[in-house]
Amino acid sequence: MPGSSVIRRRTSPFTDRIWSFSGMDYGAPRPKTNMALKVVVAVSLTVLCMIMLQHSSHPIPTTHHEFSKHEEGVQHILVTGGAGYIGSHASLRLLEDGHMVTIVDNLSRGNLGAVHVLQQLFPHPNQLQFIYADLGDKKAVDEIFKNNAFDAVMHFAAVAYVGESTLDPLRYYHNITSNTLTVLEAMVANNVKRLIYSSTCATYGEPETMPITEDTPQLPINPYGKAKKMAEEIIKDYARSSDLGVTILRYFNVIGSDPEGRLGEAPRPELRNHGRISGACFDAAMSIIPGLQIKGTDYDTRDGTCVRDYIHVTDLVDAHVKALNKTQSGHVDVYNVGTGKGSTVKEFVESCKQATGVNITVVSLERRPGDYAEVYSDPSKIQRELNWFAQYTNLTESLAVAWRWRRTHPVGY
Repeated sequence: MPGSSVIRRRTSPFTDRIWSFSGMDYGAPRPKTNMALKVVVAVSLTVLCMIMLQHSSHPIPTTHHEFSKHEEGVQHILVTGGAGYIGSHASLRLLEDGHMVTIVDNLSRGNLGAVHVLQQLFPHPNQLQFIYADLGDKKAVDEIFKNNAFDAVMHFAAVAYVGESTLDPLRYYHNITSNTLTVLEAMVANNVKRLIYSSTCATYGEPETMPITEDTPQLPINPYGKAKKMAEEIIKDYARSSDLGVTILRYFNVIGSDPEGRLGEAPRPELRNHGRISGACFDAAMSIIPGLQIKGTDYDTRDGTCVRDYIHVTDLVDAHVKALNKTQSGHVDVYNVGTGKGSTVKEFVESCKQATGVNITVVSLERRPGDYAEVYSDPSKIQRELNWFAQYTNLTESLAVAWRWRRTHPVGY
C-alpha cells in the first residue's frame, strides 16, 4: 500500500528484488568462447537463480524500530487481514483509540487502498505499519512475531464465502484452520496472551430453533463453517491448558461502511458470484451487472427467501474493541454479534432499492449449495457481559451510507 516509510509496501514478494541483466545483445554474432568460460557463466547464473528463488519464496518481513518494543500505556495490536473489509474498519477504530497497529495481509482479498487511507489518516511513524505476508508461510509468521512486541492479536484473515467453500473446500481448511494454528503457535512461542478471534454464525449450521444463542449446537453444513469451528476448537483446547485469554466473536451478516465515509467495502470483480448481497445490490444499481440474483425462493420463511441478521461493520468493530478491553489471560469467552432481528433477502433488496433510488432488476434462481433458511442471533449475552448494543439497526439507512461510499468509489479504492 502506497504511503510513508512506516508502511511496508510490497505488492508482491518480488517488489524489492529487481534483478537486471544488462549488456546482452542476442541479435549480434558472437565469437566462440571456450568451454570453461561457458561452464563458469552457467554455474554463476544457476546459483544466482537459486538465490532469487529462495529469497522470493520467503520474503523476510521488516519492522520499524518503534514496533519491536513494548511502550507503557500503549497497546500494540496485530490485525491479520487488516487490509480487508472488516479488518480495515477495525484498524481504523484501534488507531483512533490510540493503539499501535500492525497489519499483516497477503492482499489476496484485501485492498491496498484501504491501508493507504489509514496511512494518510495516521502518518505518525509509530502508529501503523503494514507487512505483506501470507499466514500460510510459517517462517514469515514466526519472523513477524519475533520482530514485533505484540500485546494482542485480532485474527480476521480468512477466505469467507459459503458458496466458494463448497467448490474449493481444501483451500478453506488450509486458509482458516491451518493458518489459525500457525498464528496460535507463534503467539505461544512469543508470549502473546490475548486473542480476539473472528468466527461466524455459519458454525451453527441450520438450527432447529431461533434465535441462536451461544449454547446452540454447532452443526455447520458447509466447509466455511466447518473450518471456522475446527479453528475454534483448536483455540479452546490450547486455552484450557494455558494462560491464553481468548474471545471468540461469531458474526452474523456484515454490512455498511464507515459513517464518515473514509472506508468502505470494495469486493473484487472475480468474486461477485460469491460476495455479500450488499455488494451485489450496489453492482446492480450501478449497472455493473444486469440485475440481482436471488438464489432460493422456496425456503420455509415468510416470503420464501433466506432470513439473515445484518450487523453493521461499525457495530461489529465496537464489539471487538469491547472484547479486547475485557479479555484476560486464562479465560475463554464466546459471543454472538448480531442485532437479534432477521430480515429476508427480499426485504433486504427492497431496502437497497430505497437506499440507492434504483429499481433494481431481480431474477430468481435455484438455491445456492450450503445455504440455510433462517439464522438470526440472540445478542443478550454480549449485551449483558460487554455492555455492547447494536447502534446501526436501520437497514435502509445503513445501506444508504454504504451506497454513498461505493458510488464515489465505483472501482474500489
